[in-house]
Amino acid sequence: MDKKTQTEIEAAVFRRLVAHLDENKDVQNIDLMILADFCRNCLAKWYSAAASEQGEDVDYEAAREVVYKMPYSQWKENHQLPATNEQLEKLAARQKK
Repeated sequence: MDKKTQTEIEAAVFRRLVAHLDENKDVQNIDLMILADFCRNCLAKWYSAAASEQGEDVDYEAAREVVYKMPYSQWKENHQLPATNEQLEKLAARQKK
């Protein structure tokens, strides 16, 4: 596979992942962190870093809008639930690994 085709496939996979997360807003970031050690915010950080590596200036908030498909403050207000004690305990245990 040539590099251009690989890049196009990887970009399509990223877009599908973002769409999947958007279709499943009930999945909370803390749950993603507990299960997979990454969340939507991590994707935004990686997006911003990758843009920087390519000489592009995409700050964290702009990258969050790519991932959340809206301003983070709006997503948080509409979709983020308070973390439960159980979630916080599981996250703390995950982070100790």
